[in-house]
Amino acid sequence: MNHLTKTGVIEENTSVLRRLYILTEIIKIKITVLVMLTTLLGYLLAASQVTINLIYPIVGIFLLACSSAALNQYQERNIDVLMERTKDRPIPSGRIKAYNVLIISISFLIAGSLLLFFKTNVVTLLIGLLAFFWYNGVYTLLKKKTAYAIIPGSLIGALPPIAGWTAAGGSVFDFDILFISLYFFVWQIPHFWLLLLIYDKDYETGGLPTLTKIFGRKNLINITFVLILFTLLIAMLIPFIGIVNFTISSVSLIIVSLGLLYLAMCFLRSLAERKDILKMFVGINIYTLVIITLLSIDKLIKLSI
Repeated sequence: MNHLTKTGVIEENTSVLRRLYILTEIIKIKITVLVMLTTLLGYLLAASQVTINLIYPIVGIFLLACSSAALNQYQERNIDVLMERTKDRPIPSGRIKAYNVLIISISFLIAGSLLLFFKTNVVTLLIGLLAFFWYNGVYTLLKKKTAYAIIPGSLIGALPPIAGWTAAGGSVFDFDILFISLYFFVWQIPHFWLLLLIYDKDYETGGLPTLTKIFGRKNLINITFVLILFTLLIAMLIPFIGIVNFTISSVSLIIVSLGLLYLAMCFLRSLAERKDILKMFVGINIYTLVIITLLSIDKLIKLSI
């Protein structure tokens, strides 16, 4: 009897963990956590002190990002089932009903909006809702129409740091945060095109237009390389806009930038096989995480002095 009870508990716990895992897939946890981190960065850069109020914009924007990701999976369920990369997502794999994902999206949207409205300010809420609308109402639809959708779509990644900035009392029009947001805008383009170079055939199977058909792989690799250089240039100019407080932070940023430059040169000279593209994809993503970390620590140290 004890054995049976124990087994039942284990099965119940397994079911809960399975549901939580499905939820992390629905909300695209890796992307939404990055959104949360960029919101945190924006808040820290504008803040004169760190208080409990820091939590509200981070969680609020995170909830809106989760809603947006879930709605995107609902919107693209018929495309996802056709592609090897996405056919195992919760809806096409049959692990959850589409209408349940829609309910999850609506729930996160309401929760995030209420939190931002009552605990931050209207500007921050509007920025969060703009990101939601732009991702699901513009970018998701454009992906089916044009291979250039990521260019206007990159606005989505530029908005969370601005939301964090305004939540801390900064202005939408402050040059510092606009420059930081420019980095995230530009970074997303080579980030996505590297992914496209890996999964271009998959996108074609899903009926989505691809740049490899327009430019060819070799030309797209060259264009992506130029955009990586542009991303690096913007990042290396950050110490000169007056937002970095310590010399060691600026030096560290330049060093990691030179590291990514070396990786980009290796990528350009490679045969651009899957492993080469994947290495560049991972490298540029780690680079962005390092920049977020460096700038956040730099400001936290400044606030603690």
